[in-house]
Amino acid sequence: MFGAAFASGAGWVAMGAAAVNALIAPWFTLRRPAALGLAYNGASLGGVIFSPLWIALIAGIGFAAAALAVGSVMLMVVALLSLLVFRHSPESLGQTPDGLAAQPCSIKAPPASGTSLFRNRKFLTLAAGMMLGLFAQIGLLAHLFSLLVPVLGEAGAGMAMGGATLAAILGRSLVGAVMPVSADRRLVACLSYAVQVIGSLLFLMAAGEAGASLILGIALFGLGIGNATSLPPLIAQQEFAPAETARVVPLIVAIGQAGYAFAPATFGLLRSENIADVTGTALFLCAAAIQTAAILCFLAGRGKT
Repeated sequence: MFGAAFASGAGWVAMGAAAVNALIAPWFTLRRPAALGLAYNGASLGGVIFSPLWIALIAGIGFAAAALAVGSVMLMVVALLSLLVFRHSPESLGQTPDGLAAQPCSIKAPPASGTSLFRNRKFLTLAAGMMLGLFAQIGLLAHLFSLLVPVLGEAGAGMAMGGATLAAILGRSLVGAVMPVSADRRLVACLSYAVQVIGSLLFLMAAGEAGASLILGIALFGLGIGNATSLPPLIAQQEFAPAETARVVPLIVAIGQAGYAFAPATFGLLRSENIADVTGTALFLCAAAIQTAAILCFLAGRGKT
């Protein structure tokens, strides 16, 4: 099982945020926020669909057979998409991004090369903001279900987590649909994280009891889940030259993954040190503080390099 986890983890990285951005970027420039949001929503919908599907398959045919069936179907689908869709580019089909004439590129930061990215304030603040935001988000989500079970029961907690996923899809879709092309995307990211901070504070106000504060907290925290992944690549598109964006996005994603990989364990240690805190006060305070730090990172990167 550990071997399978390492292999699937490596594959997930190669098919995750950086890969999705690399597939979308050649086809969309002006409409990339909407296109990228829609593409990332596929992952969210996959979680909604495959979680109950896995349970049903495992119960029906066993874990090994279920893993073989799902893995085989996935390989066939990805192979067909690669052969029929992903291998094409706008140039190979005689098209241009967005189906429009070439647009002038307005870049606020000069192109970076070599190791200079790691001395670039915009890159460092973008990577740090993404890592901190995802650290708080992944850390809290890893424990949220078990915190909700005593309050809502297992079925209710499951519905609440599903509701958070639906809120993530809604939040990402709204940003992609209504965010103007000229908008300061760092400010949009700050607003998204601020909504999650309010959600974390509402968890505190709920004090381990079912009620409006708890439900609203789940909804607000969920609204920012999807944007934490989709907005940083869009910020990179706005602030770096096109050739550099293809390098910046995988780097910020890798840095974010390296950081939030330790989030569940860190929040677990915090929880174990506060055994009497059954309502998760320490976890919610920690999440709100880290999300606030992410906001400060995004704000610190505004303006000239």
